[in-house]
Amino acid sequence: MIIGDKLQSLREHKNLSQGDIEHRTGMLRCYISRVENGHTVPAVETLEKFAQALDAPLYQFFYDGSKKPPVLKIEQHGREWGSDGRDEKTLNRFRKLLQRASVADRNLLMFIAQKMSQNKTRRKY
Repeated sequence: MIIGDKLQSLREHKNLSQGDIEHRTGMLRCYISRVENGHTVPAVETLEKFAQALDAPLYQFFYDGSKKPPVLKIEQHGREWGSDGRDEKTLNRFRKLLQRASVADRNLLMFIAQKMSQNKTRRKY
């Protein structure tokens, strides 16, 4: 599994043992081994813990390229949303609030967003 391979290569690149990751994340060493060997698929929250322990961005678990992937741009009226003015302030407030939100609250927000997007695609205009 690619995530397990990535976890192992990132860990080895940083000269860390599974025990080091165990201490940094609070997860059991046997669980880390199961993830690295492809026996277990971790949740996104678990991947966030791994990324934090490895001091690496989360995208590295999913991306094969050597360069940083391009940033997705959301344009509104010919400009990138959140790049200036009121939209930028709103986006920065969301970022700060989401950083402080608990995992349960973030999961709830994701659930609501998924339901809203499903309802939007089902509507017939």
